[in-house]
Amino acid sequence: MPTPGVSIPEEPRRRWPRFTEAALWWARNDVVAYVVFAVACTLAAASSFYGYMLVQTDGRWSAPLDDVFIHFDYARAWARGYPFQWSEGNGYSSGNTSVLYPVVLALGYLAGFRGPRLMLWAAAVACAGIVGCLVAARRLVDGATLWRGAPPRGAWKKYLLPPALLSLGALDWTLLSGMENALHLGVWGLCVALALRRPCGARAARRGAWWLGLAGAALVASRPESVVCVAAFGVFACWAFGRGAAGPSARWRGRAFVLAATLSPGAVLLLAQAAANRALTGEWMASGAISKLLPNNPFLTRSEIWERYDFLLHYIVDRLTEHHFTDDPRWAYLVPAVAAVPLVVRRTRPVALLLWSQVVLWLLLVALNHQLRWHNERYAMPAVAWLLLLAAMGFGELLARGRPGRLGAARRAGWSLRAATALVAAGTFWVHQRPNMRDQIWFFGRACRNVLDQHVTAGLLVRKLQARRVLVGDAGAITYSADLPGLDLIGLGGYRRYPFARSAVNGLGASFELIERIPPVERPDVMAIYPSWWGDLPTYFGQYVAAVPAPGNVICGGLEKVIYRADWTPLDRSGRPRTLRPGERVADELDVADLLSEREHGYRTVDCEAAAGEHVGHVAYRLLGDPAAGRRDLFDAGRRIAPGCADGAGAARTGAGRGRWRPAPDVASHAPQPALAGAWRRAARGARRALRAQLDAAG
Repeated sequence: MPTPGVSIPEEPRRRWPRFTEAALWWARNDVVAYVVFAVACTLAAASSFYGYMLVQTDGRWSAPLDDVFIHFDYARAWARGYPFQWSEGNGYSSGNTSVLYPVVLALGYLAGFRGPRLMLWAAAVACAGIVGCLVAARRLVDGATLWRGAPPRGAWKKYLLPPALLSLGALDWTLLSGMENALHLGVWGLCVALALRRPCGARAARRGAWWLGLAGAALVASRPESVVCVAAFGVFACWAFGRGAAGPSARWRGRAFVLAATLSPGAVLLLAQAAANRALTGEWMASGAISKLLPNNPFLTRSEIWERYDFLLHYIVDRLTEHHFTDDPRWAYLVPAVAAVPLVVRRTRPVALLLWSQVVLWLLLVALNHQLRWHNERYAMPAVAWLLLLAAMGFGELLARGRPGRLGAARRAGWSLRAATALVAAGTFWVHQRPNMRDQIWFFGRACRNVLDQHVTAGLLVRKLQARRVLVGDAGAITYSADLPGLDLIGLGGYRRYPFARSAVNGLGASFELIERIPPVERPDVMAIYPSWWGDLPTYFGQYVAAVPAPGNVICGGLEKVIYRADWTPLDRSGRPRTLRPGERVADELDVADLLSEREHGYRTVDCEAAAGEHVGHVAYRLLGDPAAGRRDLFDAGRRIAPGCADGAGAARTGAGRGRWRPAPDVASHAPQPALAGAWRRAARGARRALRAQLDAAG
């Protein structure tokens, strides 16, 4: 008996009764069937990666990246009532690039997923994000016209999306690593679903634009680079609104409203975050942007920035196409070629332009990150995911027969050629991707074991030492497993208003100057670092305790993580000039290379165009004898000032305001010799000597 409300043409009903029953079942259960299929594909990929991880780690949960534990640190602080803090008591930190992800992880921590089991919760979040993206992405291929109650014509194409998205080993590695990429992809899928809705009426369209804007804000909260995605969604929403508007005037007013509604929530979020950073850290930008982006390197000229940017952009395109997409460079552009097919088909062209614009803009933006080559190219993986979705759409279009009805001989031959081409392309891709998938699964498991063997073990050892605070060079698993206060030399962790991210860019000596400001009882008493990363740090300030190796290392920054007892006695305890003569007094103090002191005085270098490429202003440091206590070493840092350059400052901030900046002779140093002349002169007169500024009445 026919199903009420569903009309089946008489011809198929008489000729193919079983096909008719299948069509009816599909019409009733298509969405459920697709969701089940997406879940099955996701769990199959997850079981491959996590299963081999458990083999490598003897059944213990770990992560392939130490950076995953940075999220865990922030999540634990959230759960314990210290929001936006990497280490409890350190104060607000902007070092976590994803604002949303630690909150999601904190829910798992509160639910009982603590210690290494928080990775299990992260795996569940990753699977949920992948499934959410796949469910939302079905709108990319589902048509809007129903065939008399049956599924949309070509609805089978959406079943290509799950295997396509999960077919690339490097992308699976990233999505299942415990980083925020899977959550970001899930939120992106929500934006796609909202952007492709077809609301009835202008009022519903405006309301939908606000929902899209809120989803875009969540997308930016998961990864700040998503501003390019929000912009693309805004332009697409304007185009879609314009197609349904009544007249030109209403069309442009509606487009302006839709664009504002789509972009404003994300813009408000970014402005609020920048304002919070400025108020609580003294910097407008987040710590990650300061330490990673090429334009924030003060020692690179514009031409050098452009050269490195150009290198990274070409590197990531070549790395993706010639390494991750295939093991044979001859097939490097097979995936992009199939992904370009939706641009040719008129029906899919708008959606294809939406996704392609995001692929291109994302790669152009992340090429500014000098760490783009790290971590299995994870920064570029969102663009790879969108490209694979485009390839699935292109593959479906090549297989589709076109309009329903009987095909003529020419159309039948054309369809046969397209289908054969699609099948050959799919087979070629899998043949050359299968070795990469195998290697990525192995890489995932071994990296998890490396992090467990070295970082987690080092953290447990630090905890046994009953450390007060641990100094680390890479915030992550050490502080998480030790569950102790930490200090991150790179600056992603953050410590109150001390600009450690900025000091790491300027040079290690600037970080020591900031540690010198920290009260002795709060300074780290244990260090867990890679000696090769930090120059003379362990020689000047450390006493060897132990080394924690990473056998068969493939991911850690060094073969051994070395633990030291910290000894900060060479740091100056008074800051008083060693050569103060009778009758002299300190009117003001500028400690060059101390970023807080420099900020107070407006210190900067000038007239250095001729010294381009010589790292003018880079911080160097030394330990020399204390003139007041010859048997005691004393630390000081200074800046490299090349010939022809000058450095200068004004008066410090006072209640009457800030003094005028000027290169006064006692403040500015015109270096007669290159490189370390200024730093060596100051160190020879006694480390941390206060430079006396002659202030006139006008100040």
